[in-house]
Amino acid sequence: MHKPRESMDTHLLRTLQILLIEQSVSRAAIKLGLSQPAISNSLRRLRDITGDPILVRSKTGMVATERGLELLAYANSALAAIDRITQPPGAFDPAQSTREFHLGAPDYLDAMFLPNIAEILRREAPQAKFIVHPINSDYDYAGGLEDGGLDVVIGNWLEPPPQMHMARLFDDEVVCMVGSQNPVSNRELSLKHYLELPHLAPFPYVSERQSFIDGYLAAQGLRRNIQMTIPYFGQVAGMLLRTDLIFTTGRQFAQHYARYLPITILPSPFAFPPMRFYLLWHRRCHGAPEVTWLRHCITRVAAMLQASQRNISAD
Repeated sequence: MHKPRESMDTHLLRTLQILLIEQSVSRAAIKLGLSQPAISNSLRRLRDITGDPILVRSKTGMVATERGLELLAYANSALAAIDRITQPPGAFDPAQSTREFHLGAPDYLDAMFLPNIAEILRREAPQAKFIVHPINSDYDYAGGLEDGGLDVVIGNWLEPPPQMHMARLFDDEVVCMVGSQNPVSNRELSLKHYLELPHLAPFPYVSERQSFIDGYLAAQGLRRNIQMTIPYFGQVAGMLLRTDLIFTTGRQFAQHYARYLPITILPSPFAFPPMRFYLLWHRRCHGAPEVTWLRHCITRVAAMLQASQRNISAD
């Protein structure tokens, strides 16, 4: 029966490399800090494993066989690969990166948050690609994070998925938006009136629960009068300017449109808690330098917007 050959470990592979470079047992022993008998024993094992003498005697000493020279190239490549595997990842250079980043987010963030992220990426990583995936009730964002289709996800979960890494980004006060032509734009809303008014509402972008607003109302046994539901937040302002509808949302979103359009912001008559936005990512890429950099970009934008919000409130 054929005797199985001995397997090659990293130490033996390193010995093979040094033997073929030095072409001397004694010099290899000095370089590796081992005794000559130990190196001679390793050479015998290598000859048995490879089926080749590897080094043969000549008039001037020992020389590598043709197969030995071929094995040296393999050893160099294998050891370089092992070094890359065992060393921590190198520093990420966004200026040189051509990576494709994938972010999942509801289009609620299109108006103010995502443009600021895009600005940083274009400035600091001009060769990288940035793809935003819309998060809605049909999108399996958890699966996307797990299989690598997404690098990070931003959203405002009541209870973020426990299996994901998570960072809090910002809190947003809940307010109401109406077109300035709406008769209620110059009135203080009572809770009764608020619930009776015709509401504009978005489809929830997480399928397993009610929207943030309706979930909290339902917990108090309350229900608002939703007269129109839309799939995209970008449609909100146009709807409000042409109807008597009211829209309940975060202050950042409302203020963005109120800067440019005849939109009036009203305090919410119901004491909603703040809308809390989170950044999620999977443990698969927790230590990846390029995804860590992306997360830092996003948290920088969140901090900047929070500071801006505080300044506006102070004014």
